[in-house]
Amino acid sequence: MDRFAWTDGLLGGEENLVHEQTGVRIYDGDQKSTPFDHGKAVLTTHRIIWRDYKDQKSVICVSLSMIVFAEEQSGSLTKSAKIVIHLKSSPAYKAPGPVQSSPNACSFIRLSFKEGGQKEFFHHLNETLGQKRWEQSVAPSGGVSGSTTHLQTREFRTGIGGIQKKLEKKNKETDQNISQAFEDLNKLMEKTVRFKSYLLSLGIDDPVTRGTHGTGHKYYGELAKQLSDILQTPLKECGGIMTLTDVYCRVNRARGMELLSPEDLINACKLMETLNLPVRLRVFESGVMVLQLVSHSEEQVIEETKRMIEDKGCITAEQLSQIVGLSVVLAKERLLAAERAGKTCRDEDTEGLCFYPNLFLSKT
Repeated sequence: MDRFAWTDGLLGGEENLVHEQTGVRIYDGDQKSTPFDHGKAVLTTHRIIWRDYKDQKSVICVSLSMIVFAEEQSGSLTKSAKIVIHLKSSPAYKAPGPVQSSPNACSFIRLSFKEGGQKEFFHHLNETLGQKRWEQSVAPSGGVSGSTTHLQTREFRTGIGGIQKKLEKKNKETDQNISQAFEDLNKLMEKTVRFKSYLLSLGIDDPVTRGTHGTGHKYYGELAKQLSDILQTPLKECGGIMTLTDVYCRVNRARGMELLSPEDLINACKLMETLNLPVRLRVFESGVMVLQLVSHSEEQVIEETKRMIEDKGCITAEQLSQIVGLSVVLAKERLLAAERAGKTCRDEDTEGLCFYPNLFLSKT
């Protein structure tokens, strides 16, 4: 939060509005208790601006040039979807802001989306970061005639003046090449920081491999224990359940060069119940394979799904996935589970599959 500065919320001359979302809360790293509880997040070509609903004069902003990278954090029944934004170190001189220093020199913030819209904001944010409009300069306009401009830009091709001009041009090109090289190096360092962040987030400092733990049942057993340890926190953050496809991508992204094969992952997950681990493999009737926490309550999920359908009147898997921050595949499985429990009824037509409250249970 110490990277934020006070602002009047007005856009600059070269700054344009990109996207905005209401119901956004800002966490200072893992610290949830902040004064920035409920407001509007505005994304521009140059900044992220946050405006408090209660106090319209309370407006803060952070420059997009301070962002190293951003990543999504799925929501659950009890938690809103979030965007984690990793920031560069606070500059020595910056405009005054709401926070003098972040706790434990925290280098990231979380945007919590209480009213949805996280995926759209994340898409626009990544797109805007890639464009880097804040680095683009606009040529000064007016005040110079065409002939004068021609005289200023004309190259001297003969004599000492021509030689000096060529040397200046060559030096300028050399400086540009050096600047480009350092920019590429900075991008590489940012990717390295991001990769280390993934490693730390999953806690894989010593991946289980066949070279260190042998083969067969022993290898799969140790791999199952490590997977259970590193996935408990991510599973809690996404509602207690995650598709095996997401697990495979997340784990391999953190293991670096020590990649797992799909077969090794499945064989290890099959041993989790035998080893009495807090994470278990589950296969739905549709064939979708997931990992879920033992504490994950199917009855509670069904009741929550039932209440959502009653509130909305009807709902599709795509709509439910946006509300709870799950993949469409898992959202559909939730709706089918509620249907099997007799809590919902389906209507399938040319427009797709939609679920309604089961009025046979409440109407006579």
